[in-house]
Amino acid sequence: MKSFLATLVLGLSLAATPAFAAPLNVIASFSILGDITREIGGDKITLTTLVGPDGDAHTFEPAPVDARALHSADIIVMNGLHFEGWMEKLVKASGTKATLVVASKGITPLDMDEDGEIIPDPHAWQDLANGAIYVRNIEAALSAADPEDASTYKANAAALLARLDRLDQWTRAEIAAIPAAKRKVITTHDAFGYFGAAYGVTFLAPAGLSTDAEPGAGSLSHLIDQIKEENIKALFIENMSDPRLMDMLSRETNAQVGGELYSDALSPADGPAPTYPAVFENNVPKLVAAMKLN
Repeated sequence: MKSFLATLVLGLSLAATPAFAAPLNVIASFSILGDITREIGGDKITLTTLVGPDGDAHTFEPAPVDARALHSADIIVMNGLHFEGWMEKLVKASGTKATLVVASKGITPLDMDEDGEIIPDPHAWQDLANGAIYVRNIEAALSAADPEDASTYKANAAALLARLDRLDQWTRAEIAAIPAAKRKVITTHDAFGYFGAAYGVTFLAPAGLSTDAEPGAGSLSHLIDQIKEENIKALFIENMSDPRLMDMLSRETNAQVGGELYSDALSPADGPAPTYPAVFENNVPKLVAAMKLN
């Protein structure tokens, strides 16, 4: 009898113990958003990133496994500003009931020319002040979906915001040390408009918005002439781009490729830019060193 009563009491006590809430199932569209979301969510979320390190979100083609991942998600985090041209169809195909979070909501977009059409520039994270808006939007979405852990999300977001603010001040100081006339850089595609506007650097690119865009002969010829006339020495490839175009420009102009920048994707974990802050920690010193040669 005593054994039976002990077993009954134990069973009742276990039944009365509240079960731990399952982590939020979160999908991020590409690696930079994935890192920001991971920093805020910590161990309170399970995270899947569709376009991983060194991946090109411009040319990404979703697979059935991606639709299945969206179907079971609680939250989907995307950039917006037409960056993920494939996302609308993927969401529809998945039949997901997840909350869709547009991380760029509230940002004033810059305009860019894409094959003669003026469109919003989607690369808003290249300005760290916009990165802070991303953080606040993602934190608000996680806190709304999981109020019990909101204090954790808010604390994690506050720590990341403080780091981004310090990084922003450092970036401004590093760029300010370069004379304005020397702040000219050639990159593989037009991904640094927000960085240029925020920190006072002129970026030129032979390709437009998309990394699979083919620059015309006329635009390439004009760019080569400009590089020679202005004695621009700062040429950079991007981690998700074909380096052959930069190699050709280097041969035609005698300018040197200054290394690899990270624009639309992080590096793998063992690379130089495995996090969003590390993108700036990698890019800024390379840009500064190359612009000094102009």
